[in-house]
Amino acid sequence: MYVILSREFFIAIYFFVFVFGLGACTSRWQKKAPSGSKQKISLSCSNGFVGNDSMGYVSGGGEAYEPTILMERPQIPVPKGMVLIPGGEFSMGGVDPTQLEGGGRENMNDARPIHRVKLSPFFMDAAEVTNADFSAFVTATGYITLAERTPTSEELPGVLPEQLVAGSIVFSPPAHTVDLTQYTQWWQYIPGANWRHPEGPSSSILGKENHPVVHIAWEDAMAYAKWAGKRLPTEAEWEFAARGGQAGDVYAWGNTFKKNNAFMANTFQGNFPQHNSGADGYVSTAPVKSFSSNAFGLYDMAGNAWEWCSDWYRHDQYNANSSGVIENPKGPPASHDPLEPGVAKKVQRGGSYLCTDQYCTRYMVGTRGKGDWRSPANHIGFRCVKDIVNQ
Repeated sequence: MYVILSREFFIAIYFFVFVFGLGACTSRWQKKAPSGSKQKISLSCSNGFVGNDSMGYVSGGGEAYEPTILMERPQIPVPKGMVLIPGGEFSMGGVDPTQLEGGGRENMNDARPIHRVKLSPFFMDAAEVTNADFSAFVTATGYITLAERTPTSEELPGVLPEQLVAGSIVFSPPAHTVDLTQYTQWWQYIPGANWRHPEGPSSSILGKENHPVVHIAWEDAMAYAKWAGKRLPTEAEWEFAARGGQAGDVYAWGNTFKKNNAFMANTFQGNFPQHNSGADGYVSTAPVKSFSSNAFGLYDMAGNAWEWCSDWYRHDQYNANSSGVIENPKGPPASHDPLEPGVAKKVQRGGSYLCTDQYCTRYMVGTRGKGDWRSPANHIGFRCVKDIVNQ
């Protein structure tokens, strides 16, 4: 069960309890032929799969994918550090991955039905916003992130003023095997943890200027985006960009977790949550662009740090979008998660360095993440987009 609890929950625990130490199996896309005309390409969904993955893909919903149709790319200057994402129409959503090799335990019901979406062109940051980027914003504006602010008595009624301490949620691996349904065993509320001190007050981002900034709440990401003359991507924009023009692939790079036996993203290897072996080269965040880009030239669209989207999260939102072609969807007017109905959540995408098929496979491109919009943690960051008309 994938649940993200609120910052307030962990603060409350910190203070009141303890300190946590096949015929039909074809996905297709269209690309521009040298002449400028559209050329239809067909790809068997067995391409890249192993064993019975092809049939698992079909039974998981993969037969619902239709061709991706890309618009002509506008011939305009691209802002520094960004990539032009052509508009187009695509099939949005994810299959039930539980029958796929490495598919994990979750059926991802909130990512279906797969439905058609049409988007206008936009620019997107090629990489996640880094510590250096965010530092420039803070230097220019004096902005104070939510993790650096002292919680208020309104947030935590009944807590004594001296017990209200600024901090954030930090991954803290236990020393032994734990029940994976008891997720509080690997998260701690750490006073003094924030974007400058990712693991707590004694830690630093020195030497990690090119790592993604973390401990970012949704409102922090919004503030940065406004300062930069950008905005947060919609969930549809994020997925369209991550797919890179492909239709129905399981990952941003294809249908196998590794490509040519190489890791394609910064995720968790080893025994979750107690030991990350770092087989991909990293046990925490990695410098942005450490792994290959997708077909659009975007880096880290899987793993490394979760990325905020502008949309509120609803588990059943795709049911509302299942008829016809939805143009430039902005998401629902309010949040609802039946697992935590009292927690307002925004969509997060891409997974993080903590994702693994033992617990969370949401580095798969069509899957959806969610998080309390006012709860930062040391695996949550963001990237921005920019409207072409606002260039």
